[in-house]
Amino acid sequence: MALSFAFAIIFVVAIGICGWKLLNWLWLKPKKMEKLLRQQGFSGNSYKLFHGDTKEIIRMRKEAITSRPPILSHNIMQRIRLFEYHIISNYGKNSFIWKGSTPRINITDPSLIKEILYNHEIFQKPHTNPLLKLHANGLAMYEGDQWFKVRKIANPAFHMQKLKDMFSEIYTSCKDIIEKWRILVSKEKETCELDVWPDIQALTADVISRTAFGSNFEEGKQIFELIREQGHLMDQVMQYVYIPGWRFLPTPMNRKLKGNYEKMRQLVRGIINKREEAMRVGNVDLLSFLMESNYKQIQENEAGMSMEEVIEECRLFYSAGHRTTASLLVWTMVLLSVHPHWQERARQEVSQVFGNKEPKFDDLNKLKVVTQILYEVLRLYPPAAVLSRTNVKETKLGKIVLPAGVMLSVPVILVHRDPEYWGDDAMEFNPNRFSEGVSKATKNNQVAFFPFSSGPRICIGQNFAMMEAKLALAMILQNFSFQLSPTYVHAPVETFLLYPQYGAHLILHNT
Repeated sequence: MALSFAFAIIFVVAIGICGWKLLNWLWLKPKKMEKLLRQQGFSGNSYKLFHGDTKEIIRMRKEAITSRPPILSHNIMQRIRLFEYHIISNYGKNSFIWKGSTPRINITDPSLIKEILYNHEIFQKPHTNPLLKLHANGLAMYEGDQWFKVRKIANPAFHMQKLKDMFSEIYTSCKDIIEKWRILVSKEKETCELDVWPDIQALTADVISRTAFGSNFEEGKQIFELIREQGHLMDQVMQYVYIPGWRFLPTPMNRKLKGNYEKMRQLVRGIINKREEAMRVGNVDLLSFLMESNYKQIQENEAGMSMEEVIEECRLFYSAGHRTTASLLVWTMVLLSVHPHWQERARQEVSQVFGNKEPKFDDLNKLKVVTQILYEVLRLYPPAAVLSRTNVKETKLGKIVLPAGVMLSVPVILVHRDPEYWGDDAMEFNPNRFSEGVSKATKNNQVAFFPFSSGPRICIGQNFAMMEAKLALAMILQNFSFQLSPTYVHAPVETFLLYPQYGAHLILHNT
């Protein structure tokens, strides 16, 4: 009898503890944080139990992507982030939204953004949904000692000499797409209308396959298809509030995500095994450079990467390695179609630097106008519209006191368009603003340009992406002029990157 009574007491206490934790998570903690934020000058909607602003975010997102797109305008915030646009319009820059029970505050001050991005040990990547690792992991998601170790090993693979060694493979991929377009244009009597978006994705996928793994797009096609499907599935998952433990339930979505993840791992492991055999004869690709650097690290009696970490880096090469450049290239072609005088200026520069000859790596830095254009496209159409961080402990950001666990949102797409930093023409395409470099592009030289993030965790592949974009654009300009098709619809959407919802229908002409 006494034993039964003791078990009953334990059960009641356990239920009470769980109930208290649930109450704290769903109500007490969010309301306490809301009060603190409002006391410090932040405004936003009042917290709603469990879902916060999530229902409105989902509704407005559907409304934005299903509505008739406006005429061509670079003011795209209200299309890709309609709810955030609504909150900032109503409450100002110092505002917050509720992602479930967690507040997410907007940080638009360049000095505070710099503080966030440079203090990466305090302001870390938010891991609010463990399922995200099934789509993107590796260096992009690691923290602490693991991030430091993998970054140190991966850095040598992206040194300038290594990029130069991979230049010929990038040229081969670009040449293939140029030949395909020339055949299409010739068949259509020197002009051809086509959607260039699928071809640009195929181009950048082929580049990352060749340069990262020594294969071509056809061999990596299954991996890219899995990545594309995984991205669309994860986009649906990330719209909703994550419930702890949900990932363990055998729902159709969870099974599909985990199935795709395992298939990708098996395919990547096969590539790694082949590379280990081939390394004896030498290879010039990112995977070989990564493995060489890893072996050197281990030989020096330092911690190296495990096979699991190598697999995750390879998945990251595949998923992130081609999407950023694809986004940059497609928007560059669209904007140069809208601004033919800049297209002609770039073509003249390419002609002066390369003539009709094959581009050389050492000459890419001579493309000043092309670089200005690419920077301006990255300003208006950054691959990542928003950067997210969360502080792991109570800390002070400027004059703001942040309790642990607040999500910080750096709306890149908003800061990149702010007249306070960029002037009255902030919504206009004007590559001249970068004529004296990035540091002098803004008013009062404020650091308000970070398409590849900034600080210690700046994108490790930014130089690779810029090299690829310069070469591809130079070769396109050597062979074609282009303009928007009457069927083109300007409808940017966001699924982990900015891309044209209805494609990029252009008319190509032989030069």
